[in-house]
Amino acid sequence: MPLRWKADHEVCANGWGCQDTLILIDNGLQVNIVLTKGCTPVGNQDARITEHRAGPGLSVLSYTHVCRQEDNCNNLSTTLPLWALPSTAGPGSLRCPVCLSKQDCESVTKMTCPAGSTHCYRGSIQLRGGGVFTVLRVQGCMSQEGCNVLNGTREIGSIVVSEDCSPNAFLTCEWGSELHTGRNLSRMPIRWTTAHKICDPGEVCEETLLLVDAGQSSVIVESKGCTKGRTQDAPTVSIHSGPPGVLVASYAHFCSSNRCNRARSTSVLLNSLPRPAAPTPGDLQCPICVQGSTPCPENPENVTCPNGTTHCYSGYIRLYGGGIISKIHIQGCVTEASSSLLNHTQKIGIFSVAENSEEPLEPFLQDGAVPTRLLAWVVGLGLSLALWCGMPLC
Repeated sequence: MPLRWKADHEVCANGWGCQDTLILIDNGLQVNIVLTKGCTPVGNQDARITEHRAGPGLSVLSYTHVCRQEDNCNNLSTTLPLWALPSTAGPGSLRCPVCLSKQDCESVTKMTCPAGSTHCYRGSIQLRGGGVFTVLRVQGCMSQEGCNVLNGTREIGSIVVSEDCSPNAFLTCEWGSELHTGRNLSRMPIRWTTAHKICDPGEVCEETLLLVDAGQSSVIVESKGCTKGRTQDAPTVSIHSGPPGVLVASYAHFCSSNRCNRARSTSVLLNSLPRPAAPTPGDLQCPICVQGSTPCPENPENVTCPNGTTHCYSGYIRLYGGGIISKIHIQGCVTEASSSLLNHTQKIGIFSVAENSEEPLEPFLQDGAVPTRLLAWVVGLGLSLALWCGMPLC
């Protein structure tokens, strides 16, 4: 079932040409298509079809073209040039999982491989260039062993391709950070929405939450992303102080599978918090304030503290790491005369923290995000097609 599309147009720089790049990856049950069009400084190249990997089993084909003879000469509008008739090879004895996905291949179908297949392939292909930046997880049948479904190919038209068959190849993590200020954040979950990014080699995924709640006001800080220097850990919830009085609690999770840092709301922390009965009012009165960016007011109104608290606290916590640089100003009731709500903790998940101190903080390393542009995902009759839109079109 060849695919057709319509394209926009752009005016190229003086001397530049127009280009088409189309890549088709087929595992027998699914087909993945990557397409980019646009202006290019590369010299003219006749339209060319290349068979990077032939069947039986997995196949990789491409169409490339660079032209200057007329406007909109990169007018490929269908996958028909790469569309092959179904293989006539009969079934063999080997069965392999098959998958083409931007996500993990966690639940995959097994198929009987065509005759001539001798090995099951599992790897990841990274595609970069022409507005495309993504990773495709690939499983299927191969006629030879090894990590070489691309047959050594490094560039296809405007797209640079690379292949890796290690377990954590091109690890993808959810990515983003945010600081929320409000009331009752220890009881009302906030939806946790993020983008995603491809990590550098040796990195793992992380997700970290830090909650500070003084009763009348609260702050919760969120971070997801990639980080070095940590190994996989089970999710950890820590109560650093309170209740009663100022509550400081955190959630941290480090993991090493694709988009494993997938908590969808702050309830992963809130559901583990202690829920004591509503305390009776005590005799102590303190100013109450939690501010995530600006200092507390100079003359705040005092409120009655809960029974069991004995002292007023006034200080701040500095955070650095995971895309966050912030100073949380805190005033509230505490159970003992202590200068530390954190009990001298210096690391909370991805965050380096310091309380009432201006000493330099040393954060975990975390890189910026790389955007991925997805044009369309079409699924039907056993066919999965992915189109990535590149630069504006010639």
